[in-house]
Amino acid sequence: MPFYQSLGEVPHKRHTQFRKQDGTLYREELMGTKGFSGISSLLYHANPPTQVKRVEKIRDLVLEAETQGPLQHRHFFTNRLEKGGDPIDGRTVLMFNDDVTIGLCQPTEPMNYFYRNGEQDEFLFVHEGEGQLETVFGTLPYHKGDYLVIPMGTTYRVVTATPSKFLVIESASAIETPKRYRNEFGQLLEHSPFCERDIRPPSALETHTESGEFEVRVKARGMLTAYFFEFHPLDVVGWDGYLFPYAFNIEDFEPITGRLHQPPPVHQTFQAHNFVICSFVPRLYDYHPQSIPAPYFHSNIESDEVLYYVDGNFMSRKGIEEGSITIHPMGIPHGPHPGTIEASIGKTETQELAVMVDTFRPLHIAKRAQDVEDPKYMMSWNPNA
Repeated sequence: MPFYQSLGEVPHKRHTQFRKQDGTLYREELMGTKGFSGISSLLYHANPPTQVKRVEKIRDLVLEAETQGPLQHRHFFTNRLEKGGDPIDGRTVLMFNDDVTIGLCQPTEPMNYFYRNGEQDEFLFVHEGEGQLETVFGTLPYHKGDYLVIPMGTTYRVVTATPSKFLVIESASAIETPKRYRNEFGQLLEHSPFCERDIRPPSALETHTESGEFEVRVKARGMLTAYFFEFHPLDVVGWDGYLFPYAFNIEDFEPITGRLHQPPPVHQTFQAHNFVICSFVPRLYDYHPQSIPAPYFHSNIESDEVLYYVDGNFMSRKGIEEGSITIHPMGIPHGPHPGTIEASIGKTETQELAVMVDTFRPLHIAKRAQDVEDPKYMMSWNPNA
């Protein structure tokens, strides 16, 4: 995230001696992106982050795609997915490609280890629940409606205080704010639908000094590896820089409206390589006297459109429920269901809440998604079906 933050104690100059009370040095770690040319932060550890007691491979991580059938619109009921596991092992991948993985997690068990995704940025949308994200950068409390953006390589643990449900997006590239909303220095501009004031970095840094055996599971190279340490992995006494996890609540997204129907890009909230993330929030409808609030039919020739329905009544859709996921693939047109266009005329506002992911390369549907699929969705535009 391109603005400076600092938490805890850091030395006056970087790469200089920074000592504990007993005279030994704190260990400085640079955590950065794009080699040494991207954004980065400097973290100061009480222990060497490389000092491992032992290493064990846990398992290979393989995503199984369904056998390719006819190209069609799809609908999945995520509320029918089985709850279970912890916030990492409890994840169910529903669709994926080389750029992005999209799934759900409804954990019922605590994490008794720490986790680091060594090859993807992570993005958790909190559909339900509250708790906190414990990270090397400090603690980040979360609640319903939060987007949690976790940079690749961040060591963390999700601690749920109440039953939680997450939409989980893993990205092979950095998840950023849209470029068109930033100036040349990275600051969000006045026409952006949110600003830095809405972004919540870690709020408190607790330096752990416990000894014992602590496990950090690392996802990288298509497998999960366990690293065991004789000290607590969250041993940072201070950090500063531009790279850190943060929260942004969907209710702080200010919708852009107009006299006529506004296209999906006005809802864009984040960007990454080959996909974008958008927020559909309660908003006023178009105010031209002849406007049609329902969206027009459109063909996403070069993108798959994924919609995760969070709350409210999505005016252009029938038959969906809270927690539904639809995918409208590139190559065929999609649009409002029969009757919804006329029904939208004269309406002044909507209370819908949804998260959209548009990918610019085709998505594969995971085999496990078939268990919660609505087989009638493709024909739901045909009143005679």
